[in-house]
Amino acid sequence: MKKTIGLLLLMAFSVLISASTLAGEGRHFSEYSNSDSTVATKNSATGVNPTRFALVSSTLGAFYIGGMVYLNEVWYRDKERVPLHFYNDNAGWKQMDKVAHAYVAYHQSRAGYHALRWSGVDKRKALWYGGSLGFVLQLPIEIFDGIYEGYGFSWGDVGANAAGSVLFMTQQHFFDEQPVSFKFSFYPSEYAALRPRALGQNTMEQLFMDYNAQRYWLSIGLNRLWQNERIPDWLNLAIGYSGGGMLGEFENPRFVGGRPVPPTERYRQFFIAHDIDFGRIKTNKTWLKSIYQGLNLLKFPAPAIEYNTQFGWQFHLIFF
Repeated sequence: MKKTIGLLLLMAFSVLISASTLAGEGRHFSEYSNSDSTVATKNSATGVNPTRFALVSSTLGAFYIGGMVYLNEVWYRDKERVPLHFYNDNAGWKQMDKVAHAYVAYHQSRAGYHALRWSGVDKRKALWYGGSLGFVLQLPIEIFDGIYEGYGFSWGDVGANAAGSVLFMTQQHFFDEQPVSFKFSFYPSEYAALRPRALGQNTMEQLFMDYNAQRYWLSIGLNRLWQNERIPDWLNLAIGYSGGGMLGEFENPRFVGGRPVPPTERYRQFFIAHDIDFGRIKTNKTWLKSIYQGLNLLKFPAPAIEYNTQFGWQFHLIFF
């Protein structure tokens, strides 16, 4: 549930990305340079647009402060403050929690970088200040965990946050773009019904709480792997990971609400499937470009090959 805060911050920046794309005649952030004459009212010394920079800073500040207030006044309200302590959850949820941390940090860093570029900040500074944003935004959540009873500071979470930001920053530094993108997909699982209070009592809760229903993907253009003019630039190949059979963090309970639970084996899932890079679909419509940028957060449903540690190889005609 804590990840809701990170995802809300991510969505806020996604809205900002879409709005600025429209304002910038439909171009993506990365297409702006400090010499771009369409960026009006720049500071002659730094190339920064004060109005846009103020918009980016105030948007981030408002949502960040709101998130911290929510954690302090609502989420941890009934928890006792304790000295800083640690919690090793690296084996929990088949590491799905860690992948989720990396995903959120990656896209927060992506949004932070492009927001600063849109503001006129040069690439190097935008990469360091904006690209590290995912790690910076997530760190206070771990500190909060470390000072409240029932939680704990997790070095695994911190490492995952860093990995997400580093994935974005490394690619942006060496390629000036993201050859490999981090994507998410979701489909309700059968396991939530066995323990709804822990995994979610409705689809919206399951979206955040049920790791059995979440999949995370690394997606790369097929033309980057096999140069062929017949392959469209928007066609990708995606490698995915998930877990199944998980009713608890480390092990499955035998009873839920006083009732026995059917024995359920925990397993890992690995996928390979086609995907779509919506950002490479050509269009002159500015509103459609904005929609495409948002869609690139998600893995497109497609046929998939799965290998999991319980059932072996499987083929899915359409997989979410």
